[in-house]
Amino acid sequence: MKLDILAFGAHPDDVELGCAGTILKEVSLGKKVGIIDLTRGELGTRGSAEIRDEEAAAAAKILGVSVRENLNMRDGFFVNDEKHQIEIIKMIRKYQPEIVLCNAVDDRHIDHAKGSKLVSDACFLSGLMKIETESGGKFQKAWRPKVVYHYIQWKNIEPDFVVDITGFTEKKIEAILAYRSQFYDPNSNEPESPITSKNFFESLNYRSRDLGRLVGLEFAEGFTVERLLAVNSLADLR
Repeated sequence: MKLDILAFGAHPDDVELGCAGTILKEVSLGKKVGIIDLTRGELGTRGSAEIRDEEAAAAAKILGVSVRENLNMRDGFFVNDEKHQIEIIKMIRKYQPEIVLCNAVDDRHIDHAKGSKLVSDACFLSGLMKIETESGGKFQKAWRPKVVYHYIQWKNIEPDFVVDITGFTEKKIEAILAYRSQFYDPNSNEPESPITSKNFFESLNYRSRDLGRLVGLEFAEGFTVERLLAVNSLADLR
């Protein structure tokens, strides 16, 4: 299955928090989108790997993505080396996306920046023909995505561009809330963490509104880029 967009997250829920609105919009436009989670989030303060598996599957249905896979890397301890790069390359060559979305280049959680660089490096290496990989017993052809965009997470990184997600925020929040074990729940008896606070949950809506405000939209999601962007004409800019 060839995909238009492949979104990577170090943990289940990274993609939902960072770019669910954009994914929902692209799916509504007929694009085929997939999600690859690097880990099962087994070191999370709340819940368990098994619970996160169920929540990720529920969120995927809400988002309407074509596929979701988990590479079962070690939460907190995966590294950017050949072994892990090859696993990412296999996914890129399997789904041949034109666009890759991945973690923030700098963030509070160490896995986010690690995941960002790991996926970015693998996207480049995936285009090298002399790196040989197999999937299902078949040789994979080299494939390099056209662009890699990094979504924004905990830190308020200044985006290089924003995507209008007006009309998709309610569904985005629904996808995030599929991770019922992870976020604000006044009835929970589990330990608190930075992402379980009411303030964090409310900040998700505020950030989308604020990015939208800056460009005359109601809601927006921001991304950073790795290379200079080009447009066909000035009329493409808003």
